[in-house]
Amino acid sequence: MDTNLLPELCVYTWGANSYGQLGLGNVEDLSVPKLALNTLQTGAVRLLSGGGGHSAVVSEEGELLVCGQNHKGQLGLGHSSEVTTFQLCPLIGQRAAHVSCGWDFTLVLTDRGQVLTCGSNAYGQLGVSEHVTHSAQLLTIKMLMEPVISVAAGLRHSLAVTGTGGVYQWGMGLSGQAKRALSPQPVPAHFTSRIPCLVPGLDQVMSHRVAAGSAHCVCLTAEGGVFMWGSNKHRQLTGTELFLPRPVLLDRSLLGGEKVKRIRSGWTHLVAQTESGRVFTWGRSNYGQLGRTESTNQSADQRSGGASTGAASQWARVPAEVKVLCGARQIACGSEHNVAIVGGRLLSWGWNEHGMCGDGSQTDVSQPQHIPALRPLLIGCGAGHSMALCAVRTGEEKSTEDMEIEQATLV
Repeated sequence: MDTNLLPELCVYTWGANSYGQLGLGNVEDLSVPKLALNTLQTGAVRLLSGGGGHSAVVSEEGELLVCGQNHKGQLGLGHSSEVTTFQLCPLIGQRAAHVSCGWDFTLVLTDRGQVLTCGSNAYGQLGVSEHVTHSAQLLTIKMLMEPVISVAAGLRHSLAVTGTGGVYQWGMGLSGQAKRALSPQPVPAHFTSRIPCLVPGLDQVMSHRVAAGSAHCVCLTAEGGVFMWGSNKHRQLTGTELFLPRPVLLDRSLLGGEKVKRIRSGWTHLVAQTESGRVFTWGRSNYGQLGRTESTNQSADQRSGGASTGAASQWARVPAEVKVLCGARQIACGSEHNVAIVGGRLLSWGWNEHGMCGDGSQTDVSQPQHIPALRPLLIGCGAGHSMALCAVRTGEEKSTEDMEIEQATLV
């Protein structure tokens, strides 16, 4: 077989780049995708993830590559200097299975079910000793006594699911909102703990995956149920209460009666895909991050991102289907933008101030749009940037589409 005809796998990045999180060797924002990493150098890629200003790539061999902001040691490289190209993070005999990036910290799930963590611990989000203010070295969270199958990093809090279905939460990033909302009642321990604390109310279900927003938590069960708790300021947890102290089950009738197979979270919005492939969104909508057009009688408060109780707020807090996303193979959420793979095409929508939607502009995108320059296999998002693993043929047999990809990314 002529290997020149095989597709070459490359990681493309675009969007906010103030700290070199695009891995391009500079700190300039980019509104169209550009080649950042040739996987011939690193092996096949399993996962792409990003945080407030840093990025992480996990290879099929379990290697972890990182770049971007590092002032709190969130890259786990043993120092606190910014890194503008992807570098290998030493895991000391372990392999990464998954990684989740918070605002200024990182959670690494190993293939042994251990959780390693680095970066800021100002809110206890690392899940280690309170005497650690931050760490540039990867630390093991020893309080998680059994193998972990899923982790999620929020803005300043963390979540994990163990193999027996227990859900743990740590980090005090939600404690302030909890105190204001629940006063004079005491704040539950899982909002104030600096070490992993079992979340109550989920003991009768088998939890499977977790997701985290800026101040809320989401759990997907093995039976396709979705539990949510934390801040509901932007109605991202549905209903009218401003704060949910304990997990509340999402009414399945809001999703056409279907089970959920995937759940993704931005800072203040949620995206769920059902067992039939339908995709529903709800929560904050001021940047177009829900991917659907608001009703014509929307209120000014809703347009500005407020949490009113009128018709427009009802429109945002009730899950509604985005039909163009039906059958999506993958969906990834940034803070207020999203990317998806549907029918082999890359779609993007939402906040676009730094060009993270990849359309060459900085104008917010209210409905999913096609980015024609890429053939995506895997996608990921940081708070304000996007990443995609793409296939590009090499050698003399490049197609017209491949040449268009190259021309579109030579910026």
